[in-house]
Amino acid sequence: MNTPSSAALSPTRPSLHIAVAGAGGIGRRHVELIRESEDCTLAAIVDPSPAAAALADEAGVPIFKRLADLLAQGKPDGMIIATPNHLHVANAIECVDAGVAALVEKPVAHTVEEGERLARHVERSNARVLVGHHRAHSPILAKAREVIQQGALGKIVAVTGAALFYKPDNYFEDASWRRQRGGGPILINLIHEIGNLRTLCGEIVSVQAAASSATRGFEVEDTAAMLLRFASGALGTFVLSDTAAAARSWEQTSRENKDYASYADEDCYGIVGTQGSLSIPTMRLKRFAPGQKHSWYEPMTESIVEGQRHDPLALQLSHFCAVIRGEATPLVSARDGLQNLRVVEALAQAARSGAVVEVAAPR
Repeated sequence: MNTPSSAALSPTRPSLHIAVAGAGGIGRRHVELIRESEDCTLAAIVDPSPAAAALADEAGVPIFKRLADLLAQGKPDGMIIATPNHLHVANAIECVDAGVAALVEKPVAHTVEEGERLARHVERSNARVLVGHHRAHSPILAKAREVIQQGALGKIVAVTGAALFYKPDNYFEDASWRRQRGGGPILINLIHEIGNLRTLCGEIVSVQAAASSATRGFEVEDTAAMLLRFASGALGTFVLSDTAAAARSWEQTSRENKDYASYADEDCYGIVGTQGSLSIPTMRLKRFAPGQKHSWYEPMTESIVEGQRHDPLALQLSHFCAVIRGEATPLVSARDGLQNLRVVEALAQAARSGAVVEVAAPR
């Protein structure tokens, strides 16, 4: 992945006009952030629902039922695509063909084949497309990546990770498809984690997994355990559950999203190398001092890597504005989003088959 652009946008520049397609939960959050931004203004909302019409009325912007209707009347500077997953590719291609920069919510596509089609189209058109893996914009993740890249941990040998949280009953009552195959945490939640682990530790080349639905008894899994092999030779384990009375998820530990209760003493990732280890997001660093004998009998130095916390969705919007203006290349490209999807689909296949599944390399 690319590294974030540090160039600040000047508030004296003309404001960019950005429209939002999809007025569900994440779409509404994008609308809020655009309205709060000094870099851009809300141009329109695209969504056929009455609730979206009410939102557009409250924001004082036009409402369109279809993306094609908006593009026929005038092109915004940028479009945020927060429509249902199966519409992402078609909507993104509409924007590419119209010459409109697009931020496509994750997952970039609902299948790897569709993601390939979009990536090829973006590359042929040299289009400006950013995929909405917003955690990639987290200052915590950026600082962790810096520590690793500077060699403070030595050669990475192992990775541990967890996303353990509890989805309430109404989550499943409001949308019955979440009880069925494809509606579980592997395909909905895990893609965030894969994006984080890839940016920290490099490419994942093969996976194994086991899944269980023993707690809720739904058709879909509620818990999964995974083994990851990285191109570097490092191995990783990851445990995922949406029925766990625990607070070991990024939302509950990073303290970046105020909607979630947070716990400053919890970590969700541990990156371990030959020289030291880093716990994330507490950023506790333990390492052998230079020249010190490496042994489990020897005490390690302990420190906290200082950094900032900021809403990565807001930072993502600022980055998208820079992409629109041609001041930055997308931090998460269509190819990056596609590779995250490849790994997740490989894990879903591994959980079903019990076999080791190879992950195709990015290309």
